[in-house]
Amino acid sequence: MTTEPVVPSPVDGPPPPPAAPPAPEPATEPATDQVPARRPRRPRPVLLLVSGLVLGTAAGGGIGYAVQAGRPPTPLPPVQVALPAYPSGVQDPAAAASTPSPLAIDGDLRKLLITAPSGSKPWDDYPDTPSWITVGEHADTSGKVASVFTELNRSGFRRAVEVDWQQGDMSVRVSLVQFGPDSAVEVEKAAKRGTTRLQPFADHANGGYEVSDKPVYWAETTEQYYPGVAVAQRGTVLMEIEVFGAKPVDAEFVKGLAKQQWERLV
Repeated sequence: MTTEPVVPSPVDGPPPPPAAPPAPEPATEPATDQVPARRPRRPRPVLLLVSGLVLGTAAGGGIGYAVQAGRPPTPLPPVQVALPAYPSGVQDPAAAASTPSPLAIDGDLRKLLITAPSGSKPWDDYPDTPSWITVGEHADTSGKVASVFTELNRSGFRRAVEVDWQQGDMSVRVSLVQFGPDSAVEVEKAAKRGTTRLQPFADHANGGYEVSDKPVYWAETTEQYYPGVAVAQRGTVLMEIEVFGAKPVDAEFVKGLAKQQWERLV
């Protein structure tokens, strides 16, 4: 039996070797007598123009500085300012009459309060030296806090100061309450409100003083006291003096306090 050799199929056999790349063609050298062409240079008129301007300006500035430096300095003219002029008299009497007049009392009200006398002592936690108080603190010293608070604000309350002390069997409170410039009429009404038997304590004082021989109760308590009060008004300031005694208060004592405080306001 004759066996013929088996030719391997293209699938079973190894892949054919890659084909060799083609050989490069020999480079052709340029001829030595041929010179590559140059690009023609373009003119730059803009650059030349700018350079000329810069150089010209610099040269001109240097020459101008040299010429100016050689000249003597020119003196400056004197400064003349027109002074304000004021009219010698009132030009419009009607307008001047309608202008509000300055407040009769202004500045620090604490400096106008009398101080506690020697030998006195503080009264609870009330201020024993002249001190500023708020509208709420002032209303809180009355028996009708809500109504007094509303009335003070309605009347144009501005500010208030107060000083308190105890002296013997009496407690004293002195306050100055200032309202807005348009509330002088309301202040005058307040100075006379609640007082029916006011006695004058000083000449030309817009107010008075009084004492009571009937005891009244402290607000919301059963404790009694005898009151003494003095009120006066100057401009927009209401002066109030309250004395609370364990027995009827001496009228001369209240009158003396009112006169002393009033003299500090005039």
